Amino acid sequence: MAIKSTADKVATIQKGYTLEGPTIELGAAIIDGEVHKDAPVRLPLSMMNRHGLVAGATGTGKTVTLHMMAEQLSAAGVPVFLADIKGDLSGLATAATGSEKLMVRTAGIGQPWSGKTFPVEFLALGGDGNGIPVRATITSFGPILLSRIMELNDTQESSLQLVFHFADKNNLELIDLKDLRAVIQFLTSAEGKDELEQLGGLSKATAGVILRELITLEAQGMEKFFGEPEFDTAELMRTAPDGRGVITCLELPTLQTKPMLFSTFLMWLLADLFEDLPEAGDLDKPKLVFFLDEAHLLFNDASKAFLDAITTTVRLIRSKGVGIFFVTQTPKDVPAEVLGQLANRVQHALRAYTPEDAKALKATVSTFPMSDYDLEETLTSAGIGEAVITVMNEKGAPTPVALTRLRAPESVMGPSADALISSTVAGSALLPKYGAAVDNVSAYEKISGKAAADSGAAESPAQGTGTSSVDAEARRIEEDILGRPSSRPAPAPASQETRQEPQRQAPRQSQRQPADDGGTPGDLAGALGGALGGGLKSMARSLGTQLGRELLRGVFGTASKRRR
Repeated sequence: MAIKSTADKVATIQKGYTLEGPTIELGAAIIDGEVHKDAPVRLPLSMMNRHGLVAGATGTGKTVTLHMMAEQLSAAGVPVFLADIKGDLSGLATAATGSEKLMVRTAGIGQPWSGKTFPVEFLALGGDGNGIPVRATITSFGPILLSRIMELNDTQESSLQLVFHFADKNNLELIDLKDLRAVIQFLTSAEGKDELEQLGGLSKATAGVILRELITLEAQGMEKFFGEPEFDTAELMRTAPDGRGVITCLELPTLQTKPMLFSTFLMWLLADLFEDLPEAGDLDKPKLVFFLDEAHLLFNDASKAFLDAITTTVRLIRSKGVGIFFVTQTPKDVPAEVLGQLANRVQHALRAYTPEDAKALKATVSTFPMSDYDLEETLTSAGIGEAVITVMNEKGAPTPVALTRLRAPESVMGPSADALISSTVAGSALLPKYGAAVDNVSAYEKISGKAAADSGAAESPAQGTGTSSVDAEARRIEEDILGRPSSRPAPAPASQETRQEPQRQAPRQSQRQPADDGGTPGDLAGALGGALGGGLKSMARSLGTQLGRELLRGVFGTASKRRR
């Protein structure tokens, strides 16, 4: 094959990146060692929902790249979601100050630069950080994602799905961890043994393992991430009054201590969007672009059900106008089934210090189209702020591979001042809606309250062996794990007022009981009415067919509050 001249290579890039519609400007091509600002490299907005990958070794500029892309998406009126793992992305709310070095760089790639601020909303999981608290209910989170956090095996995950199915069918709202504890404790108690047997695939031993894992989560302080008010993912798709897309920045200051929890929560946000958004087809620009940083955390030791759900979500959510960009170190971090759906590639430098690194380099090179570059050499010699790029053009074909000097962000590449973040959070329209946690009546109150009502003023056996014993077990396990006295309050003696509380609720609850509940007045299942009585018998008979199409649950087993 004839060797191309520099002019021919420049012409190839210019032709390949000449696009008709609106674009994200990524930078200028570097050809034969020289930057050519007359050969801009860009990404069509209409192709952002074909998803993408931003990869590269630590310190090569991946975070700055997604920072720069987020700015331009916002300016184009596209909402953006990103996870702020290192605390650097809060700088989007602060205009950058130019320097002589910066001006030389931007002039060299043909970038007209000026410092700007962008509309940013700060979120924090469960209030763990400086932002609007983001919480999910247990029932919305679903059994597959919860199994991921609890690190359950496949058998235990299937058993947890049965527990969710039981709760769904019997109107037992799983809002927080104590609700799920109460349901499992009921199923493993004397009062619930018949229902446990009717569920079939759930053994008492497996239920006990799940119960212990739940208590461990609570002992580690994870209960604050689950509860109400549940975050409405539609909040991620807002625009500012001036038409710019709101950049939602989720602060993850303690990622290293709970990586599985945080990565799975990000997937819950995406799954909830997937289930609720209508089909949109091909759009001129996406409705939302979702950046998943540290993407390898999603896939490490993931179950087959979890991987299948991710693959399905990525494949189908593009038709709903959402683009997903995975940000990680090498393409090998992403399963082949997912990687094959990522049409837009921004590959920063890779290192080849070890034999394993060399294998990863060869694997990365093999995923790019043929080009005029020696990609093995190019990827190991690219500088900070440079990347090898190929994207999908407006006709659905890959653009030429181009080593690119990337544009500089126009907001601060680093954290904003704490005072600015605090004032932004305090002035947010979301704070009154999500700021304070609430504890509404749910499965825990229904089971414990009806057990008390069933036995009148005296403490019932179900109550004595149910929630009280769960709390005692929780205190014991917390002390074993943390090596200190439990922070949980000891159970107080039931007062007359406490014993009468379920009676005050009884009239409202009794309205849901059918004439024939299939149980006895002294039995907890009977007290719960048809939901836990005769209705269970028919539920059990149809369980085999119903589990494949769980009511109102999506590919991850999630159930949005808008679908419940």
